Amino acid sequence: MTGFANHRRVATVTLVVGSYDEAIAWYVERLGFLLTEDVDLGGGKRWVTVAPANGQGARLLLAEADGEAQEKSIGNQTGGRVFLFLETDDFARDHKAMLEKGVGFREAPRFEPYGTVAVFADLYGNLWDLIEPKR
Repeated sequence: MTGFANHRRVATVTLVVGSYDEAIAWYVERLGFLLTEDVDLGGGKRWVTVAPANGQGARLLLAEADGEAQEKSIGNQTGGRVFLFLETDDFARDHKAMLEKGVGFREAPRFEPYGTVAVFADLYGNLWDLIEPKR
């Protein structure tokens, strides 16, 4: 591939939320993410990022909805499809911990050719896969 740097990655994904503080609490308390940045930008806006505690994978930019159009996308950023994939090295451990923290799974764990997976919803209804890839 020419014309592009060799070391690129998707680093941050925006997630439209209803409230900065409520979203921070949910991702930190329920999924065990770390609050990596919370910077006041003025005018009620903040630059808020959370990420898995091990520091691997993309960060989530929690963007509080601004206006009716953005409010309509809260919880439905992909039209009802699974939006994000939380990869784990131990599905049973993380599934149990998430259930204990009150995370709402939409199905029982499934064993697929690509790994063990179950769909869960975040506090706004966005769908995620908890997945342990087959190695």
